[in-house]
Amino acid sequence: MRRKLLPFYNTYQSTAAGAVPELVLLHGWGLHSIAWDDIMPALLASFQVTVIDLPGMGQSPLPNTEYDLNFLTQQVAAVMPEQAHVIGWGLGGLVALNMAAQQPQKILSIATFGTSPKFTAADDWPTAMAPEILEKFAEVLAEDQEGTLIRYLALNCKGSVTQPRDIKVMQEILYFCGLPDPRALAGGFRIMQETDLREVLAQLNVPVLMLFGEHDHIVPAATLGAVKELAPHVEVALLKEVAHVPFISAPELSAQALNDFYATVVR
Repeated sequence: MRRKLLPFYNTYQSTAAGAVPELVLLHGWGLHSIAWDDIMPALLASFQVTVIDLPGMGQSPLPNTEYDLNFLTQQVAAVMPEQAHVIGWGLGGLVALNMAAQQPQKILSIATFGTSPKFTAADDWPTAMAPEILEKFAEVLAEDQEGTLIRYLALNCKGSVTQPRDIKVMQEILYFCGLPDPRALAGGFRIMQETDLREVLAQLNVPVLMLFGEHDHIVPAATLGAVKELAPHVEVALLKEVAHVPFISAPELSAQALNDFYATVVR
């Protein structure tokens, strides 16, 4: 019998005494769980933390199957704790939101960095990237995956007050585990192009915090207002002087925003 391929994950014990809640971290497109290293000490002060590499990225294998959002959701669900708070960045945020809709018993709360329920702009959702820009990006990605990925990671950092340092850190993370599987890159980007979880977000019954960077060029800061209008129950916050990777640019600021949220939702 062929062994079932499941994502790589690692669980870090909390530095707090006694029983602590579970927290799962889901990284974004093109990288892996080491992206969370700078904010990890602050999270371990209150949680037992499990980091997961999405299939085909980092140390996770990629089964020969269709790479869509439901596949990612099922893969993450198979290795995460039975119940946990979840933090997702970008693509990882979409996985978290989708899991809350499909397997709500597993999700205690969701916090996201740089995630939109719809990454592609539409007439009724203007605060997102234009479809033609994303289509052009997909074309270039197919021709030069490594170069396109490097340019995309630089765009993650554009506008941050720590931009040069952020770009250096992102590139170091990228090459630490080797480049992602090309199928994972193409499939993950297609998920961000095509997914629309606006209805899901509006109907979620778990606590949700969505954090946005003031200078984010991938998920514009104006998305904050659109999310609040769509789902008034969702908590939103704007992190100043950062772009798409606040947990790298400003880990202390990011941790404080998360701590304020968890102070009201962790029992």
